[in-house]
This record gives sequence, structure tokens and C-alpha cells, in this order.
Amino acid sequence: MAVVLAKSAGFCFGVERAVDAVYRVLEEEEKKNPKDRLPIYTYGAIVHNEKIVENLESRGVHVLKSKEELKALEQGIVVIRAHGVGKDIYELLEKRGLKIVDSSCPFVRKIQKLVAEHSKAGESVIVMGDPEHPEIQGILGWGDGDVTALKGIEEVLCLPDGNGKKIFVVAQTTFHIDKFKTVLETFKKKGYHTSVINTICNATFERQSEAKELAGKSDAMVVIGGSSSSNTKKLYEICKAICPNTQLIQTVKDLKFNSDEAIRNVGITAGASTPKEIIEEVLTYVRNEF
Repeated sequence: MAVVLAKSAGFCFGVERAVDAVYRVLEEEEKKNPKDRLPIYTYGAIVHNEKIVENLESRGVHVLKSKEELKALEQGIVVIRAHGVGKDIYELLEKRGLKIVDSSCPFVRKIQKLVAEHSKAGESVIVMGDPEHPEIQGILGWGDGDVTALKGIEEVLCLPDGNGKKIFVVAQTTFHIDKFKTVLETFKKKGYHTSVINTICNATFERQSEAKELAGKSDAMVVIGGSSSSNTKKLYEICKAICPNTQLIQTVKDLKFNSDEAIRNVGITAGASTPKEIIEEVLTYVRNEF
């Protein structure tokens, strides 16, 4: 049986940069005398991977899950993850006198700046992405006027006719590229005059393109990633649409192949928050056991 791993599987630039930042800060504090060490926090889990989060917790890095928890801090270092945060969080961190380590993905920061500039200029801004996702919540936090997040094509179809209304459109960095194209066509059909900047990051585009190509050549696909990872779920959707025998797993323990299935080619890809060790573990298991 042939097993092929997608070239771009695993940590993207932004996630790797954020994870490295936490470990760097941790190592710097561990070198100090215990009485001089500052407590370390991440605003939200640094990565959608339980193993890494648990490892950091065991070494004293705590996850802040809400703005209220942040407000209660009196001292410490707060690492901002790749998803970024809204303007109000930066203001709160400065007000509390907390040390900030900003690991926001540069591609996310670009969207934040675009939304701030265009909304301040009086434009109606549409951000395509999940309003419940921290990246989108952070982006919305930079809006200064008419800014709306729409999850997908269904929400766009529910909008009233545009009648020539001008809108500025951007997308979550991990948005499905084909769905973004469909969304833009729909805006045009509904009579909106759109100004667009494609803010889907190149790593996402490459990952999705590779997954699509690999799924077309495979009898079975394995997508590895956290259950709360947006980009992993999109990879799964892409692969599943082409290769029905597609599994979404977090670790090798979740892997299940039906012995009755005629599987000759297996493709493996992974989300941007999946560590190299987990990918290698799954790859080795599939090659040796099937």
C-alpha cells in the first residue's frame, strides 16, 4: 500500500512562531531565580493541540479563557496567540501594566489593519469567516463603523439586494478558497459593488490545493488536527467531497480502517496546529500496520 504525506502538512508559519514564542519566554523565566520569575499566560490556547497546551500547563503557563480573567491579573507576561486579539485587549493589557509578547500572525494583523482603515474611512466592511472563531472576533475588534462577519454563502444569500451598495470584502486567513470565490460571485449577482482583498494566507491556499490533489489520487484520506481547528475542518471538507473514505483524527488512536475496504493508496494531510511528532506517529502506523 502506498502512503503519501502532503508536503505542507503540519504547523504553519504563524502557529510555529507563536508556539516558539511561548517556549522562549518560558525558558527565559526558568533561568531566573524563582522569586524573580513572572507568571506566564496565553490569551486563549496557544495552539489547537491538547498535548502542547498540557505540556505548557505542566510547566506553569496558564491559559486565560476570558477578558474577565485578564482583568483580574496584577502582574505577569501575556502571550497573544497567532489568532490575534481586538484593540480593546491591547488597551487592557497596557492598563494593567502587563508585559505583552505579541505573536499575532502577520497575515492576521494585515486583516486587522485593513478592517480598521476601511471602516474608519466610512466603508461597509464584510469579513467572511466564523463569527465564533477567535481570529474573527479579534478582527472585528478593530472595526470602527459598519463591520459585519458572515460565516458563509448561506448568510450572503440572506442579505437584501445591494442596489449598487459599495462593500469592502476580506476573509479569515483559513477560509475555503473555492467558497470565497462563490461568495464574491454571489455578492455581484445580488447587486453589490465589491472591493476585495484576498486575505486567505498562502499557506492555507497551498494546504487546501495539495489536499484536493492528494484526495483525487487516494482510496482513503486521513486528516490530522484538533477538533476545534477551523483550518483542519476545512481540509476535511475538501478531502471528503473528493474522497468519501476520509477520516478526521486528532491522534493515531482515532484511526480506523475497515479491513474489508480495498485500499491501495492512502493520503495524509494535517492542519496548521498539528505537531510534527503526531504526523510522524500516524504516518509510521499506517505504513507498518496496513
